This record gives sequence, C-alpha cells and structure tokens, in this order.
Amino acid sequence: MGKLMRMLSVEDVSFFYENSSQQVMDRVSFTADRGEFVSLVGPSGCGKSTLLRIVAGLASASSGRVMFMGKRIDGPNSKVSFVFQDFALMPWLTNQDNVKMGLSLTNLSDQEKDSKAAELLDRFGLGGFENYYPNVLSGGMKQRVGIARAIASDPQVLLMDEPFSSLDELTADTLRSDIVHMLESKDISVNCVLMVTHNVEEAVELSDKVVVLSSKPAHVKKVVNLHWKRPRDKRSKQFTDAMDQIYAILAQ
Repeated sequence: MGKLMRMLSVEDVSFFYENSSQQVMDRVSFTADRGEFVSLVGPSGCGKSTLLRIVAGLASASSGRVMFMGKRIDGPNSKVSFVFQDFALMPWLTNQDNVKMGLSLTNLSDQEKDSKAAELLDRFGLGGFENYYPNVLSGGMKQRVGIARAIASDPQVLLMDEPFSSLDELTADTLRSDIVHMLESKDISVNCVLMVTHNVEEAVELSDKVVVLSSKPAHVKKVVNLHWKRPRDKRSKQFTDAMDQIYAILAQ
C-alpha cells in the first residue's frame, strides 16, 4: 500500500518577524486529513493566526513548509479558503456581491455567479437578504455571509480564525452546528477544517484533533485526538476529561 497523502501537512514551520530576530514559531508540525476538524489552541500572542495565514498562503514561513495534497503551498490556493474573525465583508457591496467575491477567480458567467451566491445565502438562512448591505445584519448573519463567501469557490480546506468569538453564545452554538453539518455534507466541497480558537470547550465540542501550542516561540506541546462521535454531550465525563487534559497541557 502506498504512503497516505495528507490533505494538509504543516512541516517544521518556523517564523520570525521581518527584519527582526524575534521568533514567533519554532518547527511547528501537524497534519489534517480528509474529514477531520482540527483546532489550534495556545496562549495569546503565540502565533496561531500567523500560522493560519501561512497555511492559507497569505504569509511565508521563515523555514519549513506547508503541503496541500502533496504540493507545497507558496501562495493563495483556490482549494484553501479563509473565514475571518471580523467578518471582513465589504460594506459598500450587497451581501450577494460579497459572496460573489469568492467566485472572482472562477470561469462562471455573471448570471451563474449571481445564482450560486443567492443559493449559498439561502442555504445559510439568508434568503431574501441578497440585496441588503452588511450594516443591516447581526454579527451572526455577517459571519454566515463570510462562510458562504469562503465556500463559494468549492474549496476542500476551510481555515477559520476565531470565527465565533465576537458572537453571542446562542448564535455561536448554532453556527458551530452548521459548520459540523457542512463538513459531513456530501454536496459541500469542504472536507477538512482548521480552526484557531481560545475556547477550549469549543475545540473539544468540534474537533477530531486539538493541536496545543506553547507560548512564543510556539512549538507543538501535544496533539490531543478526539475521534468520537458528534454532537458531543458537554456534561459527559469524556468531554470534561478532554477539557481537563487540554487545560493541563496549556498550564505546563
């Protein structure tokens, strides 16, 4: 049997700030495979968001490499998409036009782009809001537009940087369920999610694997595997034991 090709492989990634000797990351390595939800947790300022930008091809590692399906990521990749913490919507564009931005590099006609954007907005519960602007939306609705834009180009890997941190808990809980269902859906191209979060409970609720990073310069302290069925009972001993394990690793 041939060697398993990883969906995403972060290999000995180190990072220094440009024109500085300050090291942010030190030989970080982990993998994310097809069907996996992987979370990155660690102290504030340890470089989690920078690492996500490197995986997205939006920043370059000082050394090491990131591989997607056996090929090195050295710039933006249409098969790897990004959901931002602050939504990053263009306020002068309608919600439909914001989603269409995710289709800018495709060969679809304008009519096809309009149709797909409207279909995605409807899928995320925003049917009827196509021609509204982001300023009339709640935080949760804005993030739904951001997710719709991110998956519009049919990516295989979805990167999320603290996607629920600015939302109220009820809205965040609903969106978490939407993301899990999307990962399991046969008609959505995304089959691997990598998320940065400060919320350990959120990581245990969603993840197949939690990569625990140290303080700066960040290295991988431990990868905690959580390959059990979702949805997960937050009151169960298995759930609380997993949270306790991750908190103990972070505190070391």
